[in-house]
Amino acid sequence: MLNKRIVLGVTGGIAAYKSAELTRLLVKAGARVQVAMTHSATQFVAPLTFQALSGQPVIIEDADPAKGHGMAHIHLGRDCDMLLIAPATANFIARLAHGLADDVLSAACLARDCPLWLAPAMNRQMWHHPATQRNVLQIQQDGAWVIEPDSGAQACGEEGAGRMREPEAIVDGLRDFFSPKRLSGKRVLITAGPTLEKLDPVRAITNLSSGKMGYAVAQAAREAGALVTLISGPVCVPSPPGIIPIQVESAHDMLNAVKAHVAHADIFISVAAVADYRPAQSQTHKLKKSTQALSIDLVPNPDILEWVATREKPPFCVGFAAETDRLIEHGEAKRQRKHLPLLAVNHAMSALGSDDNELILLDDEGVHPLPKADKLTLARQLVAHLANLFNSKNGG
Repeated sequence: MLNKRIVLGVTGGIAAYKSAELTRLLVKAGARVQVAMTHSATQFVAPLTFQALSGQPVIIEDADPAKGHGMAHIHLGRDCDMLLIAPATANFIARLAHGLADDVLSAACLARDCPLWLAPAMNRQMWHHPATQRNVLQIQQDGAWVIEPDSGAQACGEEGAGRMREPEAIVDGLRDFFSPKRLSGKRVLITAGPTLEKLDPVRAITNLSSGKMGYAVAQAAREAGALVTLISGPVCVPSPPGIIPIQVESAHDMLNAVKAHVAHADIFISVAAVADYRPAQSQTHKLKKSTQALSIDLVPNPDILEWVATREKPPFCVGFAAETDRLIEHGEAKRQRKHLPLLAVNHAMSALGSDDNELILLDDEGVHPLPKADKLTLARQLVAHLANLFNSKNGG
């Protein structure tokens, strides 16, 4: 997103308030944002708001003093990497479907030579109306990309499909669109989160993994063009855009899911914090509390990463290691023991459950530290590194 030129078109709907946050997030991501508004949009949010957030004067009229030629609709769609209309009202979509160009924004959509994305926002019945659906289909056939609206409570008091997609999701979609597709078409299998090993119907052995790192790696791999399958233990992390995780519970559940999908994978990334042990026997009834000490026999769980890495024709395997001391020494020993081309090691005490992390990448070339950052940033750096190794190994 760095230095990408985004023209954000704001049309007249109540969801225009979300466009202010969208502007902020685009600027934060490094984009250069030029806001253009319809006259009706200015009744919902003042142009000064967008000017303050974007650092650029807002364009409302075709006579753009900044350009000096009175043809803002020409340069808007020519001097940018994307034209994004958010919100896109039913009225604006209808005008676009019929080629109307009676204001600067609709004219820019016709005169553009850049991608056009629209984020619809309207009442649920307006969204489902056959006329709107015909118009949406028409603009898609004309080359526009439509970001499907969310469902939920609406300003009119009704509930259903038609809410403008949240700004964070839109920015993620744009980032995905602009990201280099280093893993284009590659099939990536990822495990994430903890496993849960039941003692009885209400108690279990687990760990402090939140799943945030694994889900971030899944998003980064998808942004890089991969076809991602995410196998996840119990977490409270939302699914990355375009990825529906396969939910599992125990280590054996996760192993069975991996077995079902690994044959088709080009790359396997083991981010999950799989429990090393499980109870030898899970009770079918609740264990009653007593004053006596309780002893539980534990047996080893299967090593999923080792099982994948030692297949006859294994995928490119990436492991994770959470250590509390001598990170590089212990991490490299694990990498060599499991014959991994790449392993990411982090400090368990600071990584588990947090939003930030630090990684040290270990491969045949040596040690590659990644400084502390949010987990999605680190995931993107990890995916870029593994893509270079994978493509180099496979002649890509």
